[in-house]
Amino acid sequence: MTMYSDRSILVTGGAGFIGSHLVRRLLSQGKTVTIIDDLSTGRLANLTDIESHPSLRIITSRVSDCRNLKEIVAQSTRVYHLAAAVGVEMVINSPIQTIHNNLLETEVILEAACLNHTPVFLASTSEVYGKSRKESFAETDDLLIGPPTLGRWSYACSKLMDEFLALAYHKERAVPVVIARLFNTVGPRQTGRYGMVLPRFIEAAIAGKPLEVYGDGLQSRCFCDVTDTVEAILRLTETPASVGQIVNIGSTEEVSIWELARRVVTATRSSSSIVLRPYREAYNAEFEDMQRRRPCTKKLQSLTGFQPSIGLDEIIRRTVAAGTPA
Repeated sequence: MTMYSDRSILVTGGAGFIGSHLVRRLLSQGKTVTIIDDLSTGRLANLTDIESHPSLRIITSRVSDCRNLKEIVAQSTRVYHLAAAVGVEMVINSPIQTIHNNLLETEVILEAACLNHTPVFLASTSEVYGKSRKESFAETDDLLIGPPTLGRWSYACSKLMDEFLALAYHKERAVPVVIARLFNTVGPRQTGRYGMVLPRFIEAAIAGKPLEVYGDGLQSRCFCDVTDTVEAILRLTETPASVGQIVNIGSTEEVSIWELARRVVTATRSSSSIVLRPYREAYNAEFEDMQRRRPCTKKLQSLTGFQPSIGLDEIIRRTVAAGTPA
């Protein structure tokens, strides 16, 4: 069959955790999907059940190295740009790769998209809010990012520059862009290899090993099920009023990391202990964390009528039931 049609979609990072869930939804809607993924953090194992789908094409390449990128983008009705550096450990240990993966790959996608004004969805991150101490973060808030001497902030800064760049292409070259700041998306197929906290806790609990909580454990986060995240992404990209906008996607159910560990131990019926570990031991570098990170989701609700609703206990149950990838 012809790979490109009026239903063709490009997903960069489509072999990753969120990308693989999005690709399944698009295929279920009858879309023809092309994935570009260099598999640096994505995994073909995430696509095992659909890799032979007649409407799916997988290109193993960096976005910036893909020779046919302009043609693929030109023949796509939309681009979902999810390819990026992921995980605190990569940010700390590979800052050059982190910055290049975020800035260069996004610029290449936007440059290709501007040729035919192809709509682009850009996945950004709650990290851009930095060290703000507000009760909840709204899209128009000022941002407080730490100094460049602390590697953690290179990720936040590079993703923020992605946002500036996307909005610049929207303003100057009429590229229809939608930007979403994702807050701690979790669920089945997420790996703990890059420091992601929930799969790391689940893996330890199932193995009967101690659950290591970094810092004092009182730092809090809001965890959003990947099903809710994908639904929000699709609704935003189907809403014309979302073009040119930055929108938070996340749950508003807040939990401390210590409490998260306790719930995982309970859900897995594990005998594992929970232990505190200083950041300097965990990352072997100066490290600065945010005490809390809770999204204001009024804009998402106003634009789409949707609000993530899957509770944390159900998220943990589903993730445990699915098993943790190696």
